[in-house]
Amino acid sequence: MGYRISVDSGGTFTDVIVADIEGGHTVGKSLTTPDRIWNGMRGAMENAADLLSISFIDLLQQTDILIYGTTRSTNAIVQNKVAKTALLTTEGFPDTLVLKEGGKFRPHDLNMVYPEPYIPRSHTFEITERVSSEGEVTVKLDATQTREILAILLKRNFEAVAVCFLWSIANPENELEMAQLLDECLPGMPYTLSHQLVPIIREYRRASATAIDASLKPLMQEHLREMNNDLRAAGYENEILVSTSVGGCLHVEELIERPIHTVKCGPAMAPVAGLTYSQMENMGQDVIICDTGGTTFDVSLVRDGQLKFTRETWLGGQYTGHLLGISSVDVRSIGAGGGSIAWIDDGGLMRVGPHSAGADPGPACYGNGGDEPTVTDAATVLGYLDPNFFLGGRMRLDVEASRRVTGRIAAQIEQSIEDTAFAICNLANELMIKAIHEITVSEGFDPRECTLVAGGGAAGLNIMPIAREVGCERIILPKVASALSASGMQFSDIVTERTISSVTVSDRFNFDAVNGALLKIDEDLRLFAKGLEGEGREKFKIEFFVEARYQSQVWELDVPLPVERFNNQSDVDALIEAFHQVHGRVFAIRDEGSHVECINWKGILTVQLLHPNIHTTKITETSMGKPVSTRTAFFGDGGVETPIYRELQKGAQIKGPAIIEEPTTTIVIYPGMSARVSGGNNFILEL
Repeated sequence: MGYRISVDSGGTFTDVIVADIEGGHTVGKSLTTPDRIWNGMRGAMENAADLLSISFIDLLQQTDILIYGTTRSTNAIVQNKVAKTALLTTEGFPDTLVLKEGGKFRPHDLNMVYPEPYIPRSHTFEITERVSSEGEVTVKLDATQTREILAILLKRNFEAVAVCFLWSIANPENELEMAQLLDECLPGMPYTLSHQLVPIIREYRRASATAIDASLKPLMQEHLREMNNDLRAAGYENEILVSTSVGGCLHVEELIERPIHTVKCGPAMAPVAGLTYSQMENMGQDVIICDTGGTTFDVSLVRDGQLKFTRETWLGGQYTGHLLGISSVDVRSIGAGGGSIAWIDDGGLMRVGPHSAGADPGPACYGNGGDEPTVTDAATVLGYLDPNFFLGGRMRLDVEASRRVTGRIAAQIEQSIEDTAFAICNLANELMIKAIHEITVSEGFDPRECTLVAGGGAAGLNIMPIAREVGCERIILPKVASALSASGMQFSDIVTERTISSVTVSDRFNFDAVNGALLKIDEDLRLFAKGLEGEGREKFKIEFFVEARYQSQVWELDVPLPVERFNNQSDVDALIEAFHQVHGRVFAIRDEGSHVECINWKGILTVQLLHPNIHTTKITETSMGKPVSTRTAFFGDGGVETPIYRELQKGAQIKGPAIIEEPTTTIVIYPGMSARVSGGNNFILEL
């Protein structure tokens, strides 16, 4: 086995982890280069190669597999930089994306501006066609009208087409005919058919996913092909995989066809890493994962060793943003990262985020022209960051620039610069604590029973006060925390899923329809797995799930199936009990008098990849670390002369106040708290 490289191209930094044959992990970092992603990617790999004392070319030639993750698709959606896309929908249903799901947190607030649809109403075209819910084609597609509309799309320079017809999941005949007309009239234009991408009930979710996927195709197809070509041109000859939103990875060619699965693919890998490190340290299988990057704070949850999936991934605010619609790892993101900008609102209150300084120009301390105070600038003012040792000394921070921009906020609120910087960090903390509560307490899960795994370049600055407020007493900050998503890719497998909608109720269970759906899912997944056998990948597993609810409820829950096929009533009873258990866990209620309604049936295929070795050693002796220097740091009550530690070995113990400086992250040990280096060479933080 040669090297295994994982790359996570984020909004601010591009992270690289190189795993060697002995299980060692080397982290490389570089600023992300949005104009051409390869430049930042190559810079991070060259940094890792330097640390390994080999050339960049040798690193590529000795690598067996490279896994790539990117925020390009997510950022394109959030910044509205996707392709000009037309939505073709059934006549009479042009407002599906406009009305969304009709949700609103403050129903009596009439000042709220109605959110814009993902595809403008003026870019939506009604097609004469109709399929019934039973799958009968009641109105055949009007080919003459369709050709006229496609001529309009060509004239108006549309770049992609989303096709979402009513009940195409029951009978795709009209959507398939539309595909033939698109190939005939608009050859080469990318398009997405809803029944192929997300064959599920709920028109808005299917239309939203289809629209997002189509709009990403021109951008992401070019991006992935460019990345692939740049790697080949640099001399890399082996396998390239791309991470996906379900916490696994697929080959480039597959994601070129379905780029929606690259949305939030980086954050989806953090829980894979979090579970791995919690198991390594024997700290259980209930894990909260906090990933603090330059742009966002991402929080996710692993329960009983299983990733949490959802179809409720909103890009932007819930109800006001855009719903991803596909099943993906449940990751909640807020605009509170190291690059989040502090500002004063019209009422005189200080805010942090959601806007970020990003990689260009970045925080003021980066010296690239940034002129807004960020969380990173606040940490620099407080003395948490060494201006001469940022990124291991490869980047010098401008302390005076941080003080200047923070000083503007300080003047507005009439506080000292240090008190203002401390308030900025505390405000960011509060936003992060709220995000953790939403995915745990709000869903009936006690965070005090979990291990908290912290990652991201900015995680070490504030994870200890966050954990104290949340109540987590077990905290792991891996040595590779600054590249947690890239670390998750090292332990990931090839994962894909198939879904079929088939509605049935527990008191009149449709055995034939359900077993037929499960059989079709099983056949499709096994066919996919068979295509990988030539690459030496015969080991795989298939897990089945159902999205179900109590009858008359609105939303479904993911429930693992207790059986692969339903042969008798006892199998149905086992499914009902499995649903009761999930519902009781999430909502603390078992409504055993209600029937269970099953909506969508899902199969997840996992094809095992060879993972790096994980080494742990038993700690027989402990020692107090020796500081390399001291500097003044502020913890809310004046400056404190704080010892600085570097290159701590296994068994080392540190008491706060202290600062641990790693080449790619800084860990602040607050007064009254402590840290130790475990046998797995991770930091165990103790409150």
